[in-house]
Amino acid sequence: MRHVVWDWNGTLLNDTHAVLKAVNRVCTHFGRVEVSLTEWRAMFSRPLVACYERLLSRTLSAADWALIDLLYHEEYRGLLDTCRLADGVPDHLRTWPGTQSLLSMWFHDELVPLVTAFGLTGLFTRVDGLRLDTDGGSKAEHLAQHLAHQGLDPADVVLIGDVVDDAEAARHVGARAILVTTGVGDRGKLAATGVPVVDSIPEALARLS
Repeated sequence: MRHVVWDWNGTLLNDTHAVLKAVNRVCTHFGRVEVSLTEWRAMFSRPLVACYERLLSRTLSAADWALIDLLYHEEYRGLLDTCRLADGVPDHLRTWPGTQSLLSMWFHDELVPLVTAFGLTGLFTRVDGLRLDTDGGSKAEHLAQHLAHQGLDPADVVLIGDVVDDAEAARHVGARAILVTTGVGDRGKLAATGVPVVDSIPEALARLS
């Protein structure tokens, strides 16, 4: 492998506590008992609308989804300053002899300043976030565009992320994937994808050596 594409939330950024609090704000608003991290990991999937319909046991209207989006992101943004980089970041990333880039489903206009604030910009050949107002669906097309912009052959690429969608996106474009258990992905579901599953960034990078 010559190039690593990193996921952000739950992979390079340790934000799982903020995600869970944001999800539970949605639960409280809709009269649903709060969920534990284990429960959310077991429930999490894309597309997110269907995931939240299972969480709340109801069909969601466009207005419901707009409210969920508002509640979740308001809570999450309020907790961003409590989030830290994952263990091994950035030191272990600097040991990777190939190139690396960042592809996130977090909003691009907020992602870039955040990555800059953490002092990571110089590590990446490209940083791409979501350029839509709401959930961007599957990561597959975003990954295809991310690689095309850099002229990368998917056969030379490994995507490192924390959810099943990362493995599916890599498979869709013909790249490899490694999944970490540090985010919102349930270990059993991650393992069922058939790609390597590890518990940390250093372990993920060790799989590439």
